[in-house]
Amino acid sequence: MLRRPAAPLLIALTLVAGCDMLGIESAQAVAERKEADGKAVGSACRHAGRALEDCFALNRKSDRAAVFAGWREMNDYMRENKIDEVAPQAGTNTQLAVKPAPEKGESKPDAAAKPTAGSKHES
Repeated sequence: MLRRPAAPLLIALTLVAGCDMLGIESAQAVAERKEADGKAVGSACRHAGRALEDCFALNRKSDRAAVFAGWREMNDYMRENKIDEVAPQAGTNTQLAVKPAPEKGESKPDAAAKPTAGSKHES
């Protein structure tokens, strides 16, 4: 009788062991990937000459400890090999934000701020 309950258990263990083949990531694999991504972000920030605080602000979803570790590793590497910072060509995220174009019929903000000849001014 012990053999019958052991068979389904053996089959279940075999199926669970194959989860990696199905594309299901383990918690350890996810944590390792997040740490590697954070280190890559930190090292890229340092190479671009960004301050650590700016890097944290621009990459809020990244793990701070991993970002710091990557930033520090790149800082040490750049000092040892006398590598200069590379200025970002695209600018910051705030500069990259798309500004909405004025609607048809709307005036430009500069034109609206200037008083016209017929407007009344309070003194």
